Amino acid sequence: MTNGVDIRTKNLKKPVDVAEYLFTRLYQLGIRSVHGLPGDFNLVALDYLPKAGLKWVGNCNELNAAYAADGYARVNGIGAIITTFGVGELSAINGIAGAYSEHVPIVHIVGCPSTISQRSGLLLHHTLGNGDFNAFANMSASISCAVAKLNDPTEIAAQIDHALRECYLWSRPVYIMFPTDMVEKKVEGERLQTEIDLREPANDPDREDYVVDVVLKYLHAAEKPVLLVDACAIRHRVLDEVHDLIEKTGLPVFVTPMGKGAINETHPNFGGVYSGSASSPAIKEMVEGSDLVISIGSMKSDFNTAGFSYRLSQLTSIDLHSDHCIVRYSEYPGVRMKGVLRKVIDRVDLSRIKALPAPKIERPHIKSDSQAVISQEWFWAHIDQFLREDDIVVTETGTANFGIWETRFPPNVTALNQTLWGSIGWAVGACQGAALASQDERGPDKARRTILFEGDGSLQLTVQEISTMIRHKLNVILFVICNDGYTIERYIHGMDAKYNDIAEWRYKDLPAVFGANEGAAKSYVAKTRGELEALLCDKDFNDRKGLRFVELYMPKEDAPSSLKVTAEASAKRNAMTEE
Repeated sequence: MTNGVDIRTKNLKKPVDVAEYLFTRLYQLGIRSVHGLPGDFNLVALDYLPKAGLKWVGNCNELNAAYAADGYARVNGIGAIITTFGVGELSAINGIAGAYSEHVPIVHIVGCPSTISQRSGLLLHHTLGNGDFNAFANMSASISCAVAKLNDPTEIAAQIDHALRECYLWSRPVYIMFPTDMVEKKVEGERLQTEIDLREPANDPDREDYVVDVVLKYLHAAEKPVLLVDACAIRHRVLDEVHDLIEKTGLPVFVTPMGKGAINETHPNFGGVYSGSASSPAIKEMVEGSDLVISIGSMKSDFNTAGFSYRLSQLTSIDLHSDHCIVRYSEYPGVRMKGVLRKVIDRVDLSRIKALPAPKIERPHIKSDSQAVISQEWFWAHIDQFLREDDIVVTETGTANFGIWETRFPPNVTALNQTLWGSIGWAVGACQGAALASQDERGPDKARRTILFEGDGSLQLTVQEISTMIRHKLNVILFVICNDGYTIERYIHGMDAKYNDIAEWRYKDLPAVFGANEGAAKSYVAKTRGELEALLCDKDFNDRKGLRFVELYMPKEDAPSSLKVTAEASAKRNAMTEE
């Protein structure tokens, strides 16, 4: 500093405040709403949101906000959350960890004490009282693909651009530590005239061509090849390539539970959900009987594979990933699937492709009885008649995540689940974020329907976000599966244990509790198949806007067969001991 002039910034061509720079970059990435909670270390920064064209959501707690930013990112492509130092960011960390686990890009901005306070080691509130201001950033480093500490104005603009690019390209959270005395510091605003380059780095041409040649060698030789599409095909933006490959080759295609919604399920080549021993027999037979399974973006977790019950040989497998490819037992680090898929599409010799038809799944006929209870099997086999093209469908960890396997989606349905991280309560926040992303894109009148299937036990963890849905006039249909507790836990251990029970709530009264009038929300109850069928056919229920809240009663010990198979495998694995 010389004569009151900061020589580090005096030569800037177009000086802008750091907060304005950061939020303008978020807007350029397509973000329109920012989740989070105010705290004294982020308040001044929040004043800059409107100028950048960003809307502040204002969640009920930071964990819910992280879940909501996750749901927003899955629909929008990227999301953002702002918390305050220590108490706020640690409340959000479970949700951010889930996003890291499931490859969801979230920009986590943490307002923190000034650089002066940090250097002085002051005993400030929201700290551990030991003068260590990096403790929380260190905690987040393991669940972030980049950490940026905005301490030096001469470096801040480049730090921001780098972090945001990493967030998008790796499809994982980044952590930005934003001191209070940096909010109004100046950085070069001229940089904003050039948007961040989000193009995926090209593969080395020779290495890519070699992998393509090897893939084509086995594909052309295969007698019964199939495609298996998983979550990372969605997260790493290769669905256009996947669909082009299906259209060109006519290969049968299957999805995993985490990949549900990746493929147009009305396409004649779509075969259904493959999850090892929990798959339908015809699906299991075709996938496991294939002599070449091309797996795209796989995440072979326990719940995604029904307890690691895949029966696929590596000798007949090709695994394409965002940062490497595996052909049989040969691994090719740094060769990304996007470039490989595009060249396979361009170079495949159709005269050498043997494409079998996808299996046709016949659903068991369940006798219609209007007075019968709503069973899991009946519900998931019928709910697809209620779904519409372009819906967003969110399923909670538990019966909904497993039951939805049997539901065939109309075209262009976006499906959200958290099968790998599996934090119960996630879906309520994610539903709010997903619905808001659609509203941001299309406006309140044309926003997509967002339909949430939520367990009663899970709802009790994050129920407050219903008030955020109401506050922002979101177009949400929420089915609460009322079955007296944690069904998935019961099937793993403790069917009759008290710890798997929950308090009985008056669920249909919740919209009123959270401030909704009848125009903003309406509640319904369905205890029999006849009542539910009548509701699903009701024109007002289908067409009205705002929140529709449905109490849906199912038997306590009923569960989808796929959940039972997976829970049994989980229980056995939990009981394993070393010999």
